[in-house]
Amino acid sequence: MPVENNLQHDELSRKSPGERLVVIDLADIIPPESPAWVEAIAECGVRLSQAGVTSILFLHGSLHGTDVFGIQRLDEVGGLKRGYSRGVSGLDALLAAMREETNGIPLLPGGLKPPLLDNDATKHLLDEQIGDAGNFTEAYVESFKKAVNKKLAQPIFCHRMLWSCEHHHLGRASAAVSLLAQLHRLCKEHNLSRGNRILIQAHGQAGLVLALVSNLLCPTPITGRAKLLDILTEYADQTAQSELTNTIKLIAPLLATGALLNGTALDIVTYGTPVRYGWEPSGIGHLLHVVNHRSLRTDGKSWLAKMELPQITMEMPIAWGGDYLQELAVAGTDAVPRTESAKAANKRVWEMVEPYDGFERWLECARRAVRFPGEGRCLLVDYKDSTGSTNPRDHYYGHAVYTRRHALLFNTMQIVRTFYES
Repeated sequence: MPVENNLQHDELSRKSPGERLVVIDLADIIPPESPAWVEAIAECGVRLSQAGVTSILFLHGSLHGTDVFGIQRLDEVGGLKRGYSRGVSGLDALLAAMREETNGIPLLPGGLKPPLLDNDATKHLLDEQIGDAGNFTEAYVESFKKAVNKKLAQPIFCHRMLWSCEHHHLGRASAAVSLLAQLHRLCKEHNLSRGNRILIQAHGQAGLVLALVSNLLCPTPITGRAKLLDILTEYADQTAQSELTNTIKLIAPLLATGALLNGTALDIVTYGTPVRYGWEPSGIGHLLHVVNHRSLRTDGKSWLAKMELPQITMEMPIAWGGDYLQELAVAGTDAVPRTESAKAANKRVWEMVEPYDGFERWLECARRAVRFPGEGRCLLVDYKDSTGSTNPRDHYYGHAVYTRRHALLFNTMQIVRTFYES
């Protein structure tokens, strides 16, 4: 996307990413917590510190208790019926594999649903229910923090953040505003300024929140920023959400003057994020997209996922082609907001950021099989998570492996090599 993307949707180009792309396998795994593992992470910590990285944030949501494929929105617009009317073979089986009731992904205890709270109790619950499947556990972050700071006189601040998991445009936009306020506080509390860097690693749809953040951080006065903040302010006032109102009042002038991060560079890594919103590169530092991928194509376009029906429904249960959630939770999918006021505000945001709606448009976007946005470096990784198991809890359709403990060192080394070695 061009500079001043102004909240446009990604163009979903099927062209090769060219030099932006690296393809690699996860191999030679060093056991986590072993002396060699600790030493390797510590060496990465030295490189990170030398590059100016002072803070590393791990941003994630929950696989359990959320409509991760966004099938609720497709069903609301009559997806199954329309699919049959178009004669799409195998579509009923695919939608069944995506639906919350039949995709094999459990609910959270007590029927806990978004918005999820970013507190110790919720994080502890996720750690108990999900472990390290699509979840940056407390043990994961703590072991990384200990190892990465082993050789540093000035420790790198490491922190785990849980976003609300409201998988719709309004929820992601609200989360983006809240995240910007948290980043501003972090810069103030740690006295960060030019020369310092914050590294955020975001799993799944948390990456879409950061795509919106990148647009809001555009250093020029784009029209979309003021419009989006106005929509959120009106919604917050209508629903008596004073915290959201006050957050917008805090960040709006800082965004207008480019002072929100006080010159600190924001580097971003996304894991398995569906290609939807366009990215604005001018307001952020480095950008890397990591996708679990195994090429099944016969046309030589190995950088694209495979989207053929009904074959995809046979591959999906064992995550044969990689991350199917990243492939399928594209434009047209989403959870549906609970209240009428939220639905109205969500529609206004949707009209700004995603010109795709309806079942046919979702199928069109999914069939494009695009793995990466138009901005940022691209890393296709075969994480070796397709073991033949048809139990979704073993792989979550290829979407769980990024946060597994055994992949932590590999991911860290790829980030250092991509962002900071040169």
